[in-house]
Amino acid sequence: MSNKETTKDSTKELFSVLVKEALTLSNSEPLLKSVLDELIVFRQSFAEVLAMSLSRKLASSLLSRSQLEILFLSTYKENPSIVEDATADLCATMDRDPACKSYLEPLLFFKGYQAIQAYRIAHVLWKDERFFLAEMLQSLISQKFAVDIHPAAKIGRGIFLDHATGLVVGETARIGNNVSILHGVTLGGTGNETGDRHPKISDGVMIGAHAQLLGNIHIGKGAKVGAGAVVLEDVPPHVTVAGVPAVKVGRPENALPSLEMNQNFTRDTNSKPAK
Repeated sequence: MSNKETTKDSTKELFSVLVKEALTLSNSEPLLKSVLDELIVFRQSFAEVLAMSLSRKLASSLLSRSQLEILFLSTYKENPSIVEDATADLCATMDRDPACKSYLEPLLFFKGYQAIQAYRIAHVLWKDERFFLAEMLQSLISQKFAVDIHPAAKIGRGIFLDHATGLVVGETARIGNNVSILHGVTLGGTGNETGDRHPKISDGVMIGAHAQLLGNIHIGKGAKVGAGAVVLEDVPPHVTVAGVPAVKVGRPENALPSLEMNQNFTRDTNSKPAK
């Protein structure tokens, strides 16, 4: 499967793959059979699988597993596009993470994937003006996954959050499609200003670990941000920036560096402009 496949048919195909993987794993690891049956094999759709797995992860004294499962299922039923987003995100993780050997792994274990799916539900709640419930879900996501994404932020599909620990995404941040972000990244403001105050990330951008992007800045399509960079100004499309403060150090070898996940920024110094 490809992370570009985000139709209803591709979601059904992904669900079929997950069931096959679960059955195969159950045969080789009988200890896992009961949990795999409950979470995957006995479900009727990918939406059910997501609702079951996320509700188990996020259940707390504030909201029980059954309450969360009902909330998630109803949200998926009313907003099927976010199930397709989840399909694209899972395919993106499988495509871009060399440590990922099956679709089951990110679905059940990778907190970056889980956090972005829980955010998507919180975002729907926010748009429906159920602000307090959205913020409560945001708090649970932060506690369980160490990922803090404001429910008002707007995020596209085909997103890969690698490791994800310490990720912060502010209220007015925007993230396009097919973006890859490593752990410790901040898309934040520069102080106590109000209004539109957070970064805007275009399609195909890759942001290295612990990069800090601050203010209402724009990161152009296919740009690459080095690990530990502090970015305070706009970054043009297809440019590599690094350093404190960040400066241009070259151009990515590929038009969409988020898909390649190449962390070697020295290669970009002599690269020709990406097409």
